Amino acid sequence: MAKFNFGAFLVALAVGQTSGFTTPSARNARTFTQLDMAKISSVKAREILDSRGNPTVEVELCTEDGKFVASVPSGASTGAYEACELRDGGSRYLGKGVLKAVGNVNDVLGPAVIGMDPADQRAVDNKMIEIDGTKNKSNMGANAILGVSLACAKAGAAANKLPLYAHFAKLAGNDQKRYTMPVPCFNVINGGSHAGNKLAFQEYFVIPTGATSFAEAMQIGCEVYHTLGKIIKAKFGGDATLIGDEGGFAPPCDNREGCELIMEALKKAGYEDKCSIGLDVAASEFRVKGEDKYDLDFKYDGNVISGQELGDLYQSLAADYPIVTIEDPFDEDDWANWSKFTDKNGKAFQVVGDDLTVTNIEKIGRAIDEKACTCLLLKVNQIGSISESIDAVKKSKQAGWGVMTSHRSGETEDTYIADLAVGLCTGQIKTGAPCRSERLAKYNQLLRIEEELGAGNTDYAGKGFRTTSWMG
Repeated sequence: MAKFNFGAFLVALAVGQTSGFTTPSARNARTFTQLDMAKISSVKAREILDSRGNPTVEVELCTEDGKFVASVPSGASTGAYEACELRDGGSRYLGKGVLKAVGNVNDVLGPAVIGMDPADQRAVDNKMIEIDGTKNKSNMGANAILGVSLACAKAGAAANKLPLYAHFAKLAGNDQKRYTMPVPCFNVINGGSHAGNKLAFQEYFVIPTGATSFAEAMQIGCEVYHTLGKIIKAKFGGDATLIGDEGGFAPPCDNREGCELIMEALKKAGYEDKCSIGLDVAASEFRVKGEDKYDLDFKYDGNVISGQELGDLYQSLAADYPIVTIEDPFDEDDWANWSKFTDKNGKAFQVVGDDLTVTNIEKIGRAIDEKACTCLLLKVNQIGSISESIDAVKKSKQAGWGVMTSHRSGETEDTYIADLAVGLCTGQIKTGAPCRSERLAKYNQLLRIEEELGAGNTDYAGKGFRTTSWMG
């Protein structure tokens, strides 16, 4: 067996890449208990740019093992109850600067965690949450806290001599001998707040549930995506193949035509029997304020229907197309329609809470009590720390929910969500179309992880993506 070059592996971890290194086996990684008591020696933040050209926070955290870098994503359609993303205001970067958050890391949070053990993720996170002292992290900023939390996780992985996905598994208490590779949900058609077309629904997914490995799922997704592009160009012209924030096409179609275009692409590519369809409606974006009404033409002239009629539309689409998941079908405060819809459809397809639950354990608890959805959308920047994200996943899985790991529309090249999806056994991940480097970085990291672990140490979630769990 080739000798494992751990020093080189640590350098790779620091820049978020582990490709080409032979890691310890899953069994050995899970039973490793001896901690290298590395201590945080320095923390530095800076302002960088995300995939939309808006500022975001990047953090460098150093220990005796090296330098570990993490960056924070940002959403466009954000839930009202998400943790506070601290922005500067004013005219610089049109008010979107993050120098206040950077200063909070450099002047307050960083000095507070120096000397702490990066392998003790919860202690580091709790320290920062205590310093902030607010319910939604509005003092320090969730983007400041999360940057340190993510960098700490990478340093903790090095201290434990583990790949990042194995470290996440260790933090969560996931001691399964085999890892689960998630089903990728490719956002191939963009609408809503992510594109300038008339389409109200925000995302249409191609989901290769019939693949046998993550690598095969990627091949299927790429072939369908390129086939879809040719179909859209032939129907609507070249302008219709311009892409949205997450790499999906933005054709001038309506809600039903989005499904029809995907079905045509699946058939032409030869994958009708291996793929399902998913929707992220992001209905909070087009609810008529204060009323039980939703405007399906909210970007243009107006086509207002009731919550009941909107639910009937989803059911009609699910009856005609192989839809297996619908995200945010109603507004974040429309609890009555959520519960009624989930009661009627929750067994037929997955009902995903994003704006409804915002990766917040209190919101998740209410959704469990009111039977409002059957799946958590995991977005770590909605809550602002790795420890709280793990708590959210555990509570969701204990309730029998699925968990979908998610990127944000404003992304960076950081790949941590790929490791998070594997380590927390979420079984499903959405991180855009197979297009744009900030999206493909995550998919490529999953390809590396699957290759590193080998077929004997992984299972592909496939059609069982809703029920993957390490919980008893």
